[in-house]
Amino acid sequence: MQEMRLFRRLIGRGRGRKQAVLVVFLIVAILLLGRLTARHEPVSEAGSWLKDAGRIPKDEYNVLLLARADRKSPWPNYAEPKWRATSEQQRSLNQVIKAALSQPNKKAKSNNAPLWAQRRLQVKAATKSAWDAYARDAFGSDEYHPLSHRGENMTKAGVGYFIADVLDTLLLTGLTDEYKRGRDHLASTLTFDQPGAVSLFETTIRVLGGLLSAYHWSGETDTKLLQLADELGGRLAWAFGTETGIPPETAQLRPSGKPQAYLSSTAEIATLQLEFRYLAKVTGKQQYRKSVDRIMDVIFKAPKYDGLAPIYMDATSGKFSGGEIRLGSRGDSYYEYLLKQWLQTRQSEPELLAEYEAAMEGVKKYLVALSPNQKLTYVGEIQQATSDTPYFNPKMDHLVCFLPGSLALGATKGRALSDIPPAQLSARNREDLILARELAETCMHMYLDTKTGLSPELVYFRHIDPATGKEAEFGKGDQLVQPNGDILARGNDRHNLLRPETVESLFVLWSITGEEKWREYGWSIFSAIEKWAKLPAGGYTSLNDITIVPPTREDKMETFFVSETLKYLYLLFSDSDSVPLSQYVFNTEAHPLPQFSWN
Repeated sequence: MQEMRLFRRLIGRGRGRKQAVLVVFLIVAILLLGRLTARHEPVSEAGSWLKDAGRIPKDEYNVLLLARADRKSPWPNYAEPKWRATSEQQRSLNQVIKAALSQPNKKAKSNNAPLWAQRRLQVKAATKSAWDAYARDAFGSDEYHPLSHRGENMTKAGVGYFIADVLDTLLLTGLTDEYKRGRDHLASTLTFDQPGAVSLFETTIRVLGGLLSAYHWSGETDTKLLQLADELGGRLAWAFGTETGIPPETAQLRPSGKPQAYLSSTAEIATLQLEFRYLAKVTGKQQYRKSVDRIMDVIFKAPKYDGLAPIYMDATSGKFSGGEIRLGSRGDSYYEYLLKQWLQTRQSEPELLAEYEAAMEGVKKYLVALSPNQKLTYVGEIQQATSDTPYFNPKMDHLVCFLPGSLALGATKGRALSDIPPAQLSARNREDLILARELAETCMHMYLDTKTGLSPELVYFRHIDPATGKEAEFGKGDQLVQPNGDILARGNDRHNLLRPETVESLFVLWSITGEEKWREYGWSIFSAIEKWAKLPAGGYTSLNDITIVPPTREDKMETFFVSETLKYLYLLFSDSDSVPLSQYVFNTEAHPLPQFSWN
């Protein structure tokens, strides 16, 4: 041993006996210390990061806030809500980061694995119930009406709308027999060579996205699924042939002539890219990619309001149209896909990230507000953006509840906090995580503050106008969901379609933060769905008014309930690595597609 050789050299040089004894003592101490150290695991990398978990980058954040405040507003007369992350929220985030780093093994996040396994099985049973009812009453139909036990098609022959949309849910939940029946039906009977017009957006995200996801998750060997996707993509792509490249909102399955487009929804034209880009990747047909990239080029060049886009685009001029700006209907997935396109091609297209970050800066500066009583953080809307008197509207669609997940996804690029050195989180990343957590809590209030535990389609918030200091007035028909609360639900807005946006964000936040509360929130939503929306004979329905008990039913089971809501709940109750967010992007219909490189 090296230590003994050192000892012999010292003795050989005639050093004294005391010196020799001292050396022997030191050697023995070193050996014992080495053995003791060897008995313990080395300090983990995550453990070494804990020292940075308490840091709050105050100076960096102040610079960010000053830059935001100094940006010239496109509306001189608009009263900005002036949201910012508080010190308390910063400290709360640090506690989340510390907890994540203290338990870096993702599979050990839950202290009650058997409970979540049992709850996951209940979601699987719900998925089977929904499928079995559809298969019994309406198999092969595009839409399902469970109360009248019938199906309905969008074209005379149908376009596989329901089955294609739910195939990957059946696969991911382990319902292999059901998957095989649905897949075989599409393979043997579905053709897109038929007359009829379909929604370009809905058919792309549900049918094309569903076929591509099923193709991937079945091993990328099912050539029939890819053939169907290619056939559908080729027919839908006809709509991209306008002068500007901005498509109309409908596509002809048997195209003829040149498509004409006048006014198109911003969200719809900017929510085709994940699907057509992946189709280009797996077929090698780059024209698919070029067509949807051309749309983005037009959008990039079009003037915006400090990163924010109105909800319509004039397809003839390639400029935005109208004065409504919102992250709800007709606006939502435009912002979602800016980020997800960048992630899809492994962060290789910086212009997409730049557009996304500029948009989120606009959201924080002009749209994020705090309610006066419950102190709920929410995202409002801008009305009359083209006028001299634009104003803030404290209205928030349930659709906006996608945003917490997107913010968290953008902050960490899909990585769990347990895998990230805290020093790598910028002030903007931290702010995005804080805003994500606050907005998710608000989305949960939209559920938990009602009598049924289910959210209205959209809500309004009590709002103090920063310009006047007075609370905005509401009509007599408005209803406070909770006495002395801040959430109001108007008569026409109280329905619930079993939408997925909140559980989508809960899944993303659970995957990234490891906080158990997001799963408990998901269980609360699932329990309310089981209580009020499930039919005794199987299947589920939408609900007309969730502020009364029991709520009345609507004769419709939306495909997105199975495709999205149940899928996200199943994944929320599963191992967080089931579909790694650092390797996949979910399209806006919850179809997980793999990230890839073009080369």
